[in-house]
Amino acid sequence: MKKLVWTAVVGLVLVAAITPIFAQNVEKPTGTTTAPAAAVKPAEAPGISPGTGFALMGAGIGAGLAAIGAGIGIGRIGGSMVESIARQPEASGAMFAPMIITAAMIEGTTLFAIVICLLSVLR
Repeated sequence: MKKLVWTAVVGLVLVAAITPIFAQNVEKPTGTTTAPAAAVKPAEAPGISPGTGFALMGAGIGAGLAAIGAGIGIGRIGGSMVESIARQPEASGAMFAPMIITAAMIEGTTLFAIVICLLSVLR
């Protein structure tokens, strides 16, 4: 299961990183057509180049996976803390600081992942 998740994450990151590079190198057809220019031109949002959809989709999915992973990780930390306190209530003070530090590390990594996804969209 872990291999499947990591493969999906790496694939999404690669799609988000490579798609804008190829989208910039797309050649436009130079032939003449009899149709009006409005019918040939695809409807696009101003300022968005063709092929950017995959990058936007990859960034959205990557940010979502980062948030889901952080939720799972912090949930496991909290669950382990409650279980440890139930087994040894006298050691709860000694376990609290490492739990908070580990949760903060997970939150920092998640924030970094979400910022990277946003930067790939907003650049």
